[in-house]
Amino acid sequence: MTHKPDITYGGQAVLEGVMIRGARCAAVAVRKPDGDIGLRVFELGSLYSGSLRKIPLIRGILVLAETLTLGMRALTHSANVAIGEQEEELGKGSVAGVVAFSVMFAVGIFFIFPVFASRWLDGLLGSDIITNLVEGGIRLGVFLAYITLISRMNEIRRVFMYHGAEHMTVHALEQGDPLVVPAVRKYTTAHPRCGTDFLLTVMVVAIIVLTFIGRDPLWWLIASRVIFIPLIAAISYEIIRYSGMYSQSPLMRTLAVPGLMLQKLTTRKPDDDQIEVAIAAMKLAIETDNERATNAAVL
Repeated sequence: MTHKPDITYGGQAVLEGVMIRGARCAAVAVRKPDGDIGLRVFELGSLYSGSLRKIPLIRGILVLAETLTLGMRALTHSANVAIGEQEEELGKGSVAGVVAFSVMFAVGIFFIFPVFASRWLDGLLGSDIITNLVEGGIRLGVFLAYITLISRMNEIRRVFMYHGAEHMTVHALEQGDPLVVPAVRKYTTAHPRCGTDFLLTVMVVAIIVLTFIGRDPLWWLIASRVIFIPLIAAISYEIIRYSGMYSQSPLMRTLAVPGLMLQKLTTRKPDDDQIEVAIAAMKLAIETDNERATNAAVL
């Protein structure tokens, strides 16, 4: 493939593999214990590929929901393939339960904990705005500390190598290079449309959105940190989308620097075997999208 795609492809690293999300499907490639590459396609429901996906802000909420559910299915699949076990398909109830637990954990660590960590400052600084800014600083600090901590874990470092392979493969596709290891190898592991950048943007947007919200009573302080998450995620998605569209402009390049620096923690240089896996996922996603488009045109 030597031409730039009309579809925006992106994905995520999974255990010993990569998932690539296309227009009509998500393709997962995982390195098996015997060295072969296992492939699987997950179909995307109309909710995630229909007209709602084109509406600003609404699409950000849909992307967040899709990332959680689809990402969990891909991770479960990759874990089973990587250890050589027969996969058992997760039911909707199981996926919902795991996603709910993951969301509650993330909300508790990144949104509720900073509330109580800054609660003792209420009334001491003379302004709810200043206290909210301190809370936002704590939230950002907790996020950066969390990323730094997990990046030191050996198992996670290997996942981050696949994360780098995914980014490099996306770069090659977007530049119209052939999807072969030597062509992919020359690209950087950082990419402006990255989940790491999205999470960092969420932390910054949260500071802006929550700064002017009152801190009393306590139930409202806690509730506000939860009910505004969809809005914060939606705004953050639009920012990431816009920055990706205009990534070559001087302003966007400047604003992208913090996220690209953070990706030094969440990506690692992959080996050739890992790049092969990322390429396999990308090719499968492209082929499946082309097949679905052809079938739709025939019908």
